[in-house]
Amino acid sequence: MSVLIFLSSGLFLGWSHGANNAANVFGTAIGVKMVSFRTAAIITSIFVVLGAGVSGAGASLTLGKLGSVNELAGAFMVALAAAVTVAWMTKIKLPVSTSQAIVGAIIGWNFFSGSLTDLSSLSKIVSSWVMSPILAAFFAVVFYGSFRFILKRIKVHLLILDYYNRLGLIVVGAFGAYSLGANNIANVMGVFVPVSPFRPIETMLGTIPGSEQLFIMGGLAMAAGVMTYSYKVMKTVGQSILKLTPITALVVVLSASTVLFLFASQGFEHFLAVRGLPTIPLVPVSSSQAIIGALIGIGLFQGGRGMNYRMLGKIASGWITTPIIACVISYVSLFIIQNVFDQQVYRDVEYRISESVSKKLISEGINFPAIDDMTGIKYNNAVNFRDEIIKKSSGLPGVSVDRIIDLSRLMKTKVDIDLISSEISDEWFTPGQANVLKALNGKTFTYIWEFHEELTSHSDEWKVIDGGILSKRRNEDVLSKLEYLDKKFWVK
Repeated sequence: MSVLIFLSSGLFLGWSHGANNAANVFGTAIGVKMVSFRTAAIITSIFVVLGAGVSGAGASLTLGKLGSVNELAGAFMVALAAAVTVAWMTKIKLPVSTSQAIVGAIIGWNFFSGSLTDLSSLSKIVSSWVMSPILAAFFAVVFYGSFRFILKRIKVHLLILDYYNRLGLIVVGAFGAYSLGANNIANVMGVFVPVSPFRPIETMLGTIPGSEQLFIMGGLAMAAGVMTYSYKVMKTVGQSILKLTPITALVVVLSASTVLFLFASQGFEHFLAVRGLPTIPLVPVSSSQAIIGALIGIGLFQGGRGMNYRMLGKIASGWITTPIIACVISYVSLFIIQNVFDQQVYRDVEYRISESVSKKLISEGINFPAIDDMTGIKYNNAVNFRDEIIKKSSGLPGVSVDRIIDLSRLMKTKVDIDLISSEISDEWFTPGQANVLKALNGKTFTYIWEFHEELTSHSDEWKVIDGGILSKRRNEDVLSKLEYLDKKFWVK
């Protein structure tokens, strides 16, 4: 019951997301009265769940690196802060970025817990907020120009054109709903992945990890939001920014959906990588920004006439204030639930450079004059530890600082086979991996890297191999299992 209570904020966020961002899938189609709200809601609900369950893992990995919320009560408040922000924006009929809301809420948790905000992940996500509307505008111009060129050269009866246009809106709407679920489920349930209470389960279709179970739950919550409260925002997107025709409505949805798909598809990333092409980062992008970008692209292609710049300004102001509001709500809420309701919202993580850590750093070519002075001193959080390293070793590259922090993290781990007996019996681990775990049963480690090195020293099946893109999926499987074991064996 307590698990369901803590997950309720994620479900509320999923509902708010579905209520708000469904507008980005079928809002234009409803605005031109080509698709009924009932049809749009049913199609969106079905495909958003499919997208979340089948392809939701890609974007959630980057979001998880931004800040790893390590207690269920903390994840509850982070998701609740984002949900309240999105619900309020929905109430005032503004299409808001759920991506920005959850990022702001996670940063609020980082501030409160003294955790570091991963600047690499943050820069990827923020850059996507710039790239996604630009890409959507580009696709909109290309698609719109192509459709106009084709329609000018073929004669199609208006009734036939109307039929195909309705059909096209339904097809691209389904594609958009799938892409929305695949990309934005990270915003809904991503903070719960590090503290997922679900173990992997075996089905006739294969193993369903705990993260995918969360994604399916979040997808169902999004579907509920679509069905119950999305109509008002659909009207804002469909009618208040630019006067649309059925063709432009089709182009807008197709362009935005393509952008969402590109930022969520692990398959497309693999396709580009094996051909030596630049890949698109797998990050949760704003479907609101993508749809607005597509609308602006068509508006500019038409000379900028008829665009409601006042409404665009209002929407843009919502994008700017959303992460700030979510960050503040998250910080204040975490303080209240910890100090008033006595709930642990984060697990203390301490840092210390020991002799073993010092030797490990030197073996990797990382050394600085103050390493001996800092050895043996315990720091109560990552921010204090990082500041001390920077103060005593000016000029040390940022990547070296990150590595020192990573290796010095105190995380007592005890291998306990009883905690993963179900996973072993369900053969989630390979026989070789399971045998190593059984051999290490009862052994304890001070640092998590020591545990990982012990595993790899016993079997190559625990090693992350350097084989380029071809070994990426195999490595992802190993890393997901290591992350699961770290969480299970971490001694509280």
